[in-house]
Amino acid sequence: MTGETQGLNPKAGRQRWVVCGLLFAATAVNYIDRQMIGVLKPTLKAEMGWHESDFATIVFWFQVAYALGYFGFGRVVDVLGARLGYAVAIVVWTIGHMAHGFASGVSSFAAARFGLGVGEAGNFPAGIRAVADWFPQKERAYAIGLFNAGANVGAIITPLLVPALVLWFGWRAAFFITGVFGLTWLAAWWAIYRHPSQQPKLTEGERAWISQDAQDTVEKIGWGKLIARRETWAYALGKFLIDPVWWFFLFWLPGYLFDRYHLDLKSFGLPLAAIYILSDLGSIAGGWMSSAMMRRGYSVNVARKVTMLLCALLVLPIFVAQDIDSVWGAVLIIGLATAAHQAFSANLYTLPSDLFPRAAVGSVVGIGGTVGALGGMGMALFTGYILDKTGNNYQVLFALCASAYLLALACVHLLSPRLAPAAVD
Repeated sequence: MTGETQGLNPKAGRQRWVVCGLLFAATAVNYIDRQMIGVLKPTLKAEMGWHESDFATIVFWFQVAYALGYFGFGRVVDVLGARLGYAVAIVVWTIGHMAHGFASGVSSFAAARFGLGVGEAGNFPAGIRAVADWFPQKERAYAIGLFNAGANVGAIITPLLVPALVLWFGWRAAFFITGVFGLTWLAAWWAIYRHPSQQPKLTEGERAWISQDAQDTVEKIGWGKLIARRETWAYALGKFLIDPVWWFFLFWLPGYLFDRYHLDLKSFGLPLAAIYILSDLGSIAGGWMSSAMMRRGYSVNVARKVTMLLCALLVLPIFVAQDIDSVWGAVLIIGLATAAHQAFSANLYTLPSDLFPRAAVGSVVGIGGTVGALGGMGMALFTGYILDKTGNNYQVLFALCASAYLLALACVHLLSPRLAPAAVD
């Protein structure tokens, strides 16, 4: 087999892919809960009398909580491990999600979004730590791409399912019904997931495959050492530049389709789902591409950065999205950009496990997520301001989206030219 490590067999077991499936499902639930406010934006604006700046305020407080939660959960996951850390996160975010059903104005929605943001911040630190525990380096980008594809599945399901729930039961009940998804996943996670060292179903062959990389001996790394490393900021600044773009897509695309193409709760579901189907393909393809390059002998540095460069170039056409009069033409351009984002993100997410010992992965992911959420806070307020001032013209916002990925890749390359492991021990 091409690229197979001598004496090791990637087909010796499949337990690690069961873990990946659990992470995929959690991320799908995470994004259903996260995106509902965007899908319901036209309905809530009409019922509550909100301006764009009111909606931006609600999104802003989600971002504040996400920044704080990411920073905290990064360390929580490193201390408690993926199993317990993930369980705590989903309990917190499910409570916050269901609380939306009781909200009655900007302040109460912002409070519910704050609780949701704190809990949802634990999804990626826990998931990436689980991938670092369960996959060798050559498979991590692909595994992260697969579980990150759950974000797009959640984003596909939301505009198809939620309008039906709203029409049948009302928007408040929709939050309670979808909250059950998180509780169901929690039961499955607690019953199935174990660290590889504690998993009795793991074969010796698969255990050898998982542990083929040189094992680090670092058990604890302080915040000071991590924050002082250029490699931490290669990841964090990349997140600062691209995360706000994804938040913009997630929270404002339904409103954009509603305003620009005069769609409504019944009709924007299919175009929005099509955009996220393309995103799903991008997430898997981005992780596959860099992993395939590594199997063919390319270095981690070349595989990650070539893939990210291609993705950055594929985002550029979104600059003209505002000028496209056909809704399906806009779907194609925006879908290409969201697919490229997810492919870029799958590779960016691997950097903490590429560059740092396992004991620091959750913390580095947490730092990067916090910095990314800070960028998202600014983007939320800026988006509300621009749309109110320009009468819902998205041209400036799409221009920012088009440039963000080349800038992010430049930051990664300048701060970590070779993607060499950080010297933190």
